[in-house]
Amino acid sequence: MLRILLICCLLAVPLTVRSAESTKSPIGSAVTDFTLDNSYGKPVSLSDFEDQKLVVVAFLGTECPLAKLYGPRLRELQEKFGDDVIVLGINSNTQDSMTELSAFVQRFKINFPMLKDVGNRVADAMGAERTPEVFVLDRQRVVRYHGRIDDQYGVGYSRERSVQSDLAIAIEEMLQDKPVSIPVTEAVGCYIGKVNKRKPTGDITYTKHIAPIFNSHCVSCHREKELGPFTLTSYKDIQGWEDTILEVIDDSRMPPWFANPDHGKFSNDSRLNEDEIALIKTWIANGMPEGNPADLPEPPKFTDGWRIPEPDQVIKMDVKPFNVPAEGVVDYKRFLVDPGWTEDKYVYAAEARPDNRSVVHHIVIYIIEPGARRRNLQKMLAGYAPGSLPINRKEGRAMRVKAGSKLVFEMHYTPNGEEDQTDLSYAGLCFLDKPEVETEVSGMIVANPRFKIPAGESDHDVYAIAPVTSDQLLLNMTPHMHLRGKSFRYTARYPDGSQKILLDVPRYDFNFQLKYSLDEPVKLPRGTVIECVAVYDNSEENLSNPDPNIDVRWGDQSFEEMMIGFMETIPAR
Repeated sequence: MLRILLICCLLAVPLTVRSAESTKSPIGSAVTDFTLDNSYGKPVSLSDFEDQKLVVVAFLGTECPLAKLYGPRLRELQEKFGDDVIVLGINSNTQDSMTELSAFVQRFKINFPMLKDVGNRVADAMGAERTPEVFVLDRQRVVRYHGRIDDQYGVGYSRERSVQSDLAIAIEEMLQDKPVSIPVTEAVGCYIGKVNKRKPTGDITYTKHIAPIFNSHCVSCHREKELGPFTLTSYKDIQGWEDTILEVIDDSRMPPWFANPDHGKFSNDSRLNEDEIALIKTWIANGMPEGNPADLPEPPKFTDGWRIPEPDQVIKMDVKPFNVPAEGVVDYKRFLVDPGWTEDKYVYAAEARPDNRSVVHHIVIYIIEPGARRRNLQKMLAGYAPGSLPINRKEGRAMRVKAGSKLVFEMHYTPNGEEDQTDLSYAGLCFLDKPEVETEVSGMIVANPRFKIPAGESDHDVYAIAPVTSDQLLLNMTPHMHLRGKSFRYTARYPDGSQKILLDVPRYDFNFQLKYSLDEPVKLPRGTVIECVAVYDNSEENLSNPDPNIDVRWGDQSFEEMMIGFMETIPAR
């Protein structure tokens, strides 16, 4: 009955607050004078800069990840063109306070005026929808360029450097009295959090219906000191983010989960169901009523400490922190650690923890066994990715690590626009004594290191198979590719000739190194063959592609590629 009611509600209201950016181009439109307070509370007018040849109006938000990355880029452009050009930063987000704006200016060393657009009056007048989004005004304050700053960063991708510096090119052309060669580009980023002008109506409320959904699916990452770019722990937190929330739900970007629901059931499935999505959309369309505070559920409890039992040993990735640059691409960094194990260890729980969550993309900890020169890909000791859970195996299950083994911390960092960022990540391990071990957990991989992905190829298949040599129970799977990864599929081909798709990831996302834990273990009889098929996009249509003009082979760095299907199994009984 609830689902029928929600579908009826959705048919009666628009599904988004603003369905898309305005189709009317601002090119050729004159911008009238405006006056806004800067981050220090002093009024600043557009007309104050009448001596400047050009004005760059840049709409920015204090929490949008792309706005953070591009704040320093605008600072560089101001320094480069300062004699003739003034950058005016405008914050129109209803959720950003003046205090947060001042902190943004200090944190990113902003050297141009940052103005607060209360009530998003200027944003509405100029047709601005995103952060970051820029408009370049000529001497007569007519818009001659509108769109992005450059193509280095976007939603879900980043490049080592920009290929097309659109804003800088437009400025240079205008200073030379040339027409702008590319006057319009697409602005990519967060929606501006505009004032909600609809009166809240309806029975669906935040306290009764929406808070439980966000508590279950979102706030583990979207809370203070976590990787989520903004918090979703209260009604006030959500104000201004409703359009961005709708967009990421419609695009299936959030919560991050990429398994095809037609194949397999997983205990850590984080997807919103149809009823939850309908509730969120209806609530936003109805003006986001808050509801009765008495209906508010108890907030989920998170600990700043371990999510596993108190570790028997804590191991840091290095003796000193790693310095993370403010921008660009940081390729994998690997740190070799000797934990000093003079006897075999049986690890039943393991948790990798980032020291600086704002810049740690993911962590994988591998084992190098005694006498080996390389890490054992079949033994992934622990890992961390946004939204991931630590390893906490059932009673009596443990992974054996040989005495004398060393560990490799494989670290992937994501610059966040802030300077002076450091990280010293670490891991906690819990051990069982050998007599307590009932079942040893084994790692298994299906991999193909001998491939070549041709330059420009958008759908290149790479196959790999691995035999199951004894009866096993499959516990989980983790597909691994790099920036050109497009899709990944595991299939079990059984001795009797039948087959079963174990996991299908039709849209692989390098930003989320997810482990898919089965609801119930799947039996793999001896003689079963596990086949993995990975598909790669090495074309220029893949915005994450470091270089579509070269053939790509196996390699450790993200500008190279890998094809690995990780698995964990236990003996079948």
